[in-house]
Amino acid sequence: MQKPSIAELRPVVHPPGVKDRRSGEHWAGRLYMREISLRITRRLVTTKITPNQLTYVMTVAGVLAAPALLVPGIPGALLGVVAVQLYLLFDCVDGEVARWKKQYSLGGVYLDRVAAYLCDAAVLVGFGLRAADLWGPGRIDWLWAFLGTLAALGAILIKAETDLVGVARHQGGLPPVKESASEPRSSGMAFARRAAGALKFHRLILGIEASLVILVVAVLDTVRDDLFFSRLAVAVLAGIALLQTVLHLVSILASSRLK
Repeated sequence: MQKPSIAELRPVVHPPGVKDRRSGEHWAGRLYMREISLRITRRLVTTKITPNQLTYVMTVAGVLAAPALLVPGIPGALLGVVAVQLYLLFDCVDGEVARWKKQYSLGGVYLDRVAAYLCDAAVLVGFGLRAADLWGPGRIDWLWAFLGTLAALGAILIKAETDLVGVARHQGGLPPVKESASEPRSSGMAFARRAAGALKFHRLILGIEASLVILVVAVLDTVRDDLFFSRLAVAVLAGIALLQTVLHLVSILASSRLK
């Protein structure tokens, strides 16, 4: 089977709205990854590879971020970034292949969500273990591993809070929630939500952003020759995760998403 051209592929796999989804498309996808994924998708759509198989590859790539981050120094941080970028690449490719081949399944949607949970958790747990200094000459400080795991738990709970809206609406016989329903009914809450959205501090606990933070602090730690900045970042991310878990729950309850 002849490979489609990029011009033939683009309107099918990137239909209107794919790059504009406020809650569904990552900034890195819009900025560069969708252009890279098109080239990979072009080579895969003529093969027997299925979208679900690509989702499994995506999941493995995301989970591998945790052991990658256990490699000391800048090399480990770079490996973590590479693992997460591969996760993002295949997150784009699996959907593009599904749209071209018209191979859709609820199992694929489910696997995609599981992969998102695992990638975020793997990065934060790996970061906590990295800050605990597993391979250092001194005593392992498990406090940082605990804080990294706490941050991972918060990241998972935030995703679960969002997904459980759909579960609650389905069990209540309501249609899927519309984007406009996410706006809080209270003007004060709406202002607070817009302010938090403008600052975007909550994005730091997502796997892609967190991996980049880890790379930056790895460079700073190398200059300082200790783990001060990694440990500071783990504590900050754990605080953000806990705060955002509570704020996100309040935001959902104060909106029309459950009405």
